[in-house]
Amino acid sequence: MRAFYPLIALAAPLALAACGDPAPTYVDQAWVRLSPNKDTPSSGYFVAHGGDADTALRGVLTDYALKVEMHESMSEGGKMTMKPLDSVPIPAKSKVAFAPGGKHLMLWGVNDTAISRGKMTLTFLLANGDRLLVDAIIQKPGGAAPTPAPQGKEHDAH
Repeated sequence: MRAFYPLIALAAPLALAACGDPAPTYVDQAWVRLSPNKDTPSSGYFVAHGGDADTALRGVLTDYALKVEMHESMSEGGKMTMKPLDSVPIPAKSKVAFAPGGKHLMLWGVNDTAISRGKMTLTFLLANGDRLLVDAIIQKPGGAAPTPAPQGKEHDAH
């Protein structure tokens, strides 16, 4: 029986390594395009990366705007329309892009402090209870979209 104990000691770390934390859902490439008119909403974009389990984006909050809503643009009968979204599924191990011409955020009353800083913090509320804080780059009206970082570079810190 004593010969069995060293085998347990060797096998324990291997068994524990198999119990690693699941990959989390995360958000990157967040940016906000300011509206040229302060009375109309600005637009927000990002990419949500699904972790090991399905979840959904239930909303986005920020202290740097009066109101934030999720919307989707679509073509219906030859016309572009927009509808609000209450929730957006984020399937496991997939990407959901909020990009111009599709899903996006609408932000009313972006704060002058955020504009002068050139970024604003967004809080993403997930169905699994997670809250993700992400800094979004603020792009002035008429500016080009920020260039995304090479794949894997922005998320290396996790």
